[in-house]
Amino acid sequence: MNRGRKISGGKYHKFRKTRKLERSSQERRIVIGELKRKTIRTLGGHKKTFVLKSNIANVLEKGKIKKTEIVNVEETPQNKFLARQNRLVKGAIISTSLGKARITNRPSQEGHINAVLLEK
Repeated sequence: MNRGRKISGGKYHKFRKTRKLERSSQERRIVIGELKRKTIRTLGGHKKTFVLKSNIANVLEKGKIKKTEIVNVEETPQNKFLARQNRLVKGAIISTSLGKARITNRPSQEGHINAVLLEK
């Protein structure tokens, strides 16, 4: 009931505003589609590129990396509803033209998708 109030009833006042780097950003939903990337400015003037849509994955097969097309998201260990929405997240099992593969990187933090081919 007395949220944001002192015991005496007075208000707490912020000593400064929220900085731009402290503000939360919009959730990044990476789905299957034609390749689409976005670049944002980060702290120190650096740039971060991440994927918004992609239908290509770099798949590791027998020690060699091949670019393959993503067909569908089979399952997602974190949440089964993400697989239904074809969301690409780390650990998701995807079906590619080479076979089933597991995503090993975080597409929401990097500008590409890496995966490892699962044994049949």
